[in-house]
Amino acid sequence: MQTYADIQLLILIAVANTAPLVAKIIAGSRFSQPIDNGTVMRDGQPLLGSSKTIRGATCSIAATMILAPLVGLDVGIGLSIGAAAMAGDLLSSFLKRRLRLSPSSKATGLDQIPESLLPTLAMWQTLSLTIVDVIAIVAVFFIGEILMSKLMFRFHLRDRPY
Repeated sequence: MQTYADIQLLILIAVANTAPLVAKIIAGSRFSQPIDNGTVMRDGQPLLGSSKTIRGATCSIAATMILAPLVGLDVGIGLSIGAAAMAGDLLSSFLKRRLRLSPSSKATGLDQIPESLLPTLAMWQTLSLTIVDVIAIVAVFFIGEILMSKLMFRFHLRDRPY
């Protein structure tokens, strides 16, 4: 287990997943174009939903790129982590819409695992991670996300506590 690499990765995954919330507070409804542009699937549900915006994805990737060097990683690694975290978040939203869950609704596991597992797997070789590292990173993110959610709700970074 590589504790330093795990911490670097966890910090950037947390940044990637928090940046869209901060961007929403700062920008309000400005630049809130949904990634799916309102596309509705055959099941009558949105492809992703209105809460998945270009602003959020862009801010997430930009934030991880900017902060990567501050934790000792390359800007390109920050880009990869941010993009993979957003891909995991979009996958979660896609699956939640198929399950007919509303945007921002609680789906324990589905809300945390893809957005931490995808960036961890993306960095598997680059950071020489082991299976123990992967499991530890996803587990710590999962627990941290649940614990931090109430605090983030209190500070108006989340619309709902989980």
